[in-house]
Amino acid sequence: MLKYINGYNTQIKFQVQALIDQNKLGEYILSKYPKIHSYTTDKSLYDYVTGLKNIHMKSSSPISKVLYDTKIRDIKSALGMHTFVSRVQGGKLKAKNEIRISHVFKKAPEQFLRMIVAHELAHLKVKEHDKSFYKLCTHIEPSYHQLEFDVRLFLIYKEHFGELYSL
Repeated sequence: MLKYINGYNTQIKFQVQALIDQNKLGEYILSKYPKIHSYTTDKSLYDYVTGLKNIHMKSSSPISKVLYDTKIRDIKSALGMHTFVSRVQGGKLKAKNEIRISHVFKKAPEQFLRMIVAHELAHLKVKEHDKSFYKLCTHIEPSYHQLEFDVRLFLIYKEHFGELYSL
């Protein structure tokens, strides 16, 4: 039931289990994140992502496509994806960066979306999940680690109880 927090210590798992047992996990999430974002179209998501990129990573490669992806089903291993696509166009090799965010986050707090976008933007510069990668994530989103944990709680709630937010 707590697969999204398997790597956390036993005390944290007990606290989360207690919230579930007391039927208070949703209440906890809603008290911290009462509203969902308004970036529900691929166009608005693209504008949001490029805006964050332009603020925090101006010199990095441009992003050619950003979209909500219904094919990202294994939420345990991926909340979003950064892909680097190379295509031949008129005798030249064109490289394009694409970011895909799980459709699950169409109805989620803006802070959760920002954390996922920070993660995917960091992959523009650092491919591996190492110390420099997480340093860049926290440069883009200072509350990155807390938000990552809260996203995990959101996913536990969603998997076991259904939608928390409605449009």
